[in-house]
Amino acid sequence: MLKKVKQSKSEKILLTFLFLLAFFSLSSFFILKNKCLFVENVNIKKINFNKPENISIMNINCGDVVIELMPDISPNSVKRFKTFIKNKEYDNVAFHRVVDGFLVQAGDLEFGKKGNMNYTYIGSGKSKYDLIKSEKNKPFDFKKGTVGFAKSKDGDMEDSEFFILLADAPLFEGEYTPLGKVTHGFEALTKIKAGNKSEYVLRPDFINSLRMLSEIFN
Repeated sequence: MLKKVKQSKSEKILLTFLFLLAFFSLSSFFILKNKCLFVENVNIKKINFNKPENISIMNINCGDVVIELMPDISPNSVKRFKTFIKNKEYDNVAFHRVVDGFLVQAGDLEFGKKGNMNYTYIGSGKSKYDLIKSEKNKPFDFKKGTVGFAKSKDGDMEDSEFFILLADAPLFEGEYTPLGKVTHGFEALTKIKAGNKSEYVLRPDFINSLRMLSEIFN
């Protein structure tokens, strides 16, 4: 007859420790794999907007980001930005430049489209429209969440690329055109994939869609 071997107290402690270690290791794996796990979803229907005509909704991997545009600060640039949105030109465009903890940048319509990425030239592409002059004369605090147009290589001109600040950048005032600010969904921006050793991202995250609020509820 086989005798049942009774575990010692130290063996029970060791077994419990190994079980907990395996459990936490497995849990950590799933948490790391799902970077959006703790990002709160934005319920747009429950938000009351003072100026709904100036609200745009950007959908990215970890949810919706609400952007309030400011045509009173930069009328021509906001009009240009709205044109790209209404023509759905930002859909499936990469966040090709990400400075971890500082800013994310997207909007290269020529070399940054999903399925047609060109890593050699990304960040230098053009839209089908002429460049417009930067609007940076009015005072504006470039706080965390600010959305602005990036400069083209032609100096004080801009096209389609835009950035969103993940931290305050007071030195940007007078250097870049402000477009607006993020009012909801900021945390989703912090989960956008950054480059390993460079600001330019290999296999980047993309904008799923960018729409004006009126288009979403029509």
